[in-house]
Amino acid sequence: MKLLRTHHVAIICSDYARSKHFYTTVLGLEVVSEVHRAERSSYKLDLRLPDGTQIELFSFPNPPARPSYPEACGLRHLAFEVGDVDAAVADLGRHGVAAEPVRVDEYTGKRFTFFRDPDGLPLELYER
Repeated sequence: MKLLRTHHVAIICSDYARSKHFYTTVLGLEVVSEVHRAERSSYKLDLRLPDGTQIELFSFPNPPARPSYPEACGLRHLAFEVGDVDAAVADLGRHGVAAEPVRVDEYTGKRFTFFRDPDGLPLELYER
């Protein structure tokens, strides 16, 4: 088997409208499709990054909370590459989204920071 790339990452949110706004307006992801699944009382929103990677945003009635931040077993965080981490942090700030202080990866020398989505999912900005 030869894996080619990450196709998508699936995220379950607690407030669909709030998360849709965050991922489309704040982060600027492109909407590919949106489906309301009445039988499940849920939505599925397919979003795309410029490189083609997708995020599937799901809503379900009463999803359980994330057990801890960010050291729960499973996905630790989702990282997005940016050209300028300072400019990206400033953009987040204009939308009222706080980011941690920018750090430098001791192994690569690259700059990065973390912030959270509306449900507290840890997201990272990693400078190209």
